[in-house]
Amino acid sequence: MTEEGEIRRHLVLIKPVSLEDEKDSEHTTSSVLRRVLSLFKNIRLGSDLTNFQVPPQLSQPKSQLQCYAEMIYSFSRKDLLGECSRRDSPIERLKSVVTWNISKLRPVLFGSPYNPILGETHHVSNGDINVLIEQVSHHPPVSALHATHAKENIDVTWVQYFSPKFRGAYVEIEVKGKRVMKLESRRETYHMEQPRLILRFPGPGAYWDGKSKIKCPETDLEAELHLNSGSFIERFRGNNRSIKGKIYESFSGNMLYEIFGHWDRTVMAKNLKTDEIEVIYNAKEIITGLKAPIVKNLQEVMESESGLVWAEVTEGILKKDWERAGDAKRDLEEKQRESLRQRKASGEPWVPKHFSVVKDGKDWDCSPLKPTVPRAPLVITEAQGEIVNRFQDSKTLC
Repeated sequence: MTEEGEIRRHLVLIKPVSLEDEKDSEHTTSSVLRRVLSLFKNIRLGSDLTNFQVPPQLSQPKSQLQCYAEMIYSFSRKDLLGECSRRDSPIERLKSVVTWNISKLRPVLFGSPYNPILGETHHVSNGDINVLIEQVSHHPPVSALHATHAKENIDVTWVQYFSPKFRGAYVEIEVKGKRVMKLESRRETYHMEQPRLILRFPGPGAYWDGKSKIKCPETDLEAELHLNSGSFIERFRGNNRSIKGKIYESFSGNMLYEIFGHWDRTVMAKNLKTDEIEVIYNAKEIITGLKAPIVKNLQEVMESESGLVWAEVTEGILKKDWERAGDAKRDLEEKQRESLRQRKASGEPWVPKHFSVVKDGKDWDCSPLKPTVPRAPLVITEAQGEIVNRFQDSKTLC
């Protein structure tokens, strides 16, 4: 067995965050505080913390790339992305796009995902949906995503990067970058915004908050959503995560639907002409019982795949072997620094493999190099048992 073969088989895949994961004992406030306090046992009073690195104890066992991509490929039942094009009327299609956007809101658990290394990728398929994401910049961190729906001819592109600001009692993280969905069969384009993320102190606590818009120029229809993370009392009573919004005609401003509910429970839409109310989203039907991707074709897994890149770190964290996880993380970071030194010495710039990148000041734009995303070697499937048994060297952790 060659060394390369050994490396390719060391693949660790983690399941997406489901709605029920918040109740796990690993993510309770008392558990988190114990992990935070344990960090200071070996730190002497007056020690210089200038170069203090976030240790494995405070990390989620997955890359940030997977956190982004699983918003699209992980769902438990209904294919909400495909529904966006299957609807007959423009207003029903916009409602479906709104529903799909709400489904991308997931609980934010304690811990920081790994900061992806330059060139890292994550490539997964679920049914007709194929998703490919690549880290196109490391400083600052910028991710580019391309997803296509083979049956309904849907194309989704994202560019994602952050602008964090300290606000005293909390940190406000503005999620920047373009988000575009194209319904090619309908010749419609939807421009989408992302709400901000709020990290509150004392914590732990992370919540989606703020306003986001969805606009389709071809149909003159627009939606506006307001997410409310709530006050401390509201969060204590379970009344946070509320969502309110409206659907209206862009030019006239004429309101068509009122939207209300909670994104982790149910969201309703009220037809303002007929007063009819319908449930457009049920979180329990979409983001519970989510499964990890499994390996369908090991030989096609890219060397840059997140599950390969971070395998040693992830295994160390899952086994609470913090020394092993820390050593593996430092080795990976040093290899990345060495690659940067070599590129500077040779004068050769790094070029993404799957996207073209344009930087304009502080803004980034990325376009996929191929018109569609190919079928991935990592898949979400109901018949996981049969496939997993054929690839005992890879590890799927649910």
